[in-house]
Amino acid sequence: MDAIQAVLDAGIGQIVKQVKEKKISAVEVVNYYLSRIERYNESLGCFMRLNPELIEDAKRVDAAVLNGQASHMLLCGVPVGIKDMIVTRGLETNAASKVLQGWIPPYDATVVRKIKEHGGLIVGKLNMDEFAMGSSNENSSWGLCRNPWDTHRVPGGSSGGSAASVAADLCTVSLGTDTGGSIRQPAALCGVTGLKPTYGRVSRYGAIAFASSMDQIGPLGKSAEDIASMMQVLSGHDVNDSTSLQDAVPDYKQACQRTIKGVRIGIPKEYFEKGLDPRIEQLIKEALSTLEKQGAKLVPVSLPHTKYGLSVYYILATAEASSNLSRYDGVRYGYRHKSADTHTLVDMYEKTRTEGFGEEVKRRILLGTYVLRSGYYDAYFKQAAKVRTLIRNDFSDAFALCDVIATPTSPVPAFPIGERIEDPMTMYLADVYTLNSNLAGIPAMSMPCGFVEEKAKRLPVGLQLMAPSLREDLLLQCAAEYQRQTEHHVQKPNLA
Repeated sequence: MDAIQAVLDAGIGQIVKQVKEKKISAVEVVNYYLSRIERYNESLGCFMRLNPELIEDAKRVDAAVLNGQASHMLLCGVPVGIKDMIVTRGLETNAASKVLQGWIPPYDATVVRKIKEHGGLIVGKLNMDEFAMGSSNENSSWGLCRNPWDTHRVPGGSSGGSAASVAADLCTVSLGTDTGGSIRQPAALCGVTGLKPTYGRVSRYGAIAFASSMDQIGPLGKSAEDIASMMQVLSGHDVNDSTSLQDAVPDYKQACQRTIKGVRIGIPKEYFEKGLDPRIEQLIKEALSTLEKQGAKLVPVSLPHTKYGLSVYYILATAEASSNLSRYDGVRYGYRHKSADTHTLVDMYEKTRTEGFGEEVKRRILLGTYVLRSGYYDAYFKQAAKVRTLIRNDFSDAFALCDVIATPTSPVPAFPIGERIEDPMTMYLADVYTLNSNLAGIPAMSMPCGFVEEKAKRLPVGLQLMAPSLREDLLLQCAAEYQRQTEHHVQKPNLA
């Protein structure tokens, strides 16, 4: 077990190499993770359900290696956890919602299909906030997911299970979705690395829709190099997704080897104002100093419309959610109210949706429906769309002066379970540093940059990097260099 653990700790590249060279088997790898899941998942709540075919899938990968058919597999033998927002053929997918309870998709999302084609092994479905609506993973109908660094605290959201599972070594890497920070914020709170790609860089086919103009699938892992390996597989045009971009996919793994000498890192003053924990601000400054010592140049930039981002996001995202979630009506699939007091179709709709959706989802549906009403559309939705353009222009202007932008990922470390769940506005503020990149459609990532102490517990802090559209390679270049100089990303929580 110790030998296998050493290989797994070395990351995707070493796992693939050792499996292809027959030094370890894919079956041995998955058995290691299954033993950890059996030991820790009940207390952490990361996996909602496991893939019953996992061992057989691993045997098929080992057979492909023996038969010389694995040379093309970039994820040969790598166990991957999948957020329950992403459909998996034959494996229940319900977006952590009662309204989709029992739904088993007849097809794989494009990203899942690509992972399988490259020898990746789907471990199971990961816990999340219902329909990706939340910042703490407390909105899951399945139950709580806990932060491995302190199980009395949240893992972040909505991809809480995706971040916590990687931090706790229950899988090598995972997939999450990010509509307003749902990959990066939990990555920061759980001490892992997470990337939200450019809108359209990774196919959304098979991702259950929340806000279609902002949703994006991306990877979470231990290091920038593992993220690069995943992006090499996930990226590229997909005919099944009309928003999928046809641009060529660069060599992300090669980008991780480049130096950052001469790279201009923009520091926006709007992200270092009131509301930021001073301990986090200090760690961000230390991280920037480390990058500067490696040859990067720090330059001041301004993103003047940042302060409007939260309002704009919660108008546009809820409006899109109101439309997307109207399909869950109890007629074709999922949960359906069946009691004897249902006399009309409308009555059935009302009872099904009232019982099937959680409180936060209903709150956002109602808000989205309100801003789309006749007489309110121009005052809310149309105005928010205009400000979204201004936010997008802010980033374009800033990138004329710098190559990447660096900010905190979250204004606070992981907060206690239950602390914010009754105060939606305070909860929404958890994403205040992440959602503007979704509005602009640009790539952004979070990586560990240190720890703060809370009641004798070490809690991770994340540094966020943002880049122009389709420049994920720049993010990985900077992140890989930083991780060569530091060891924050290799620290592990004590699960004893």
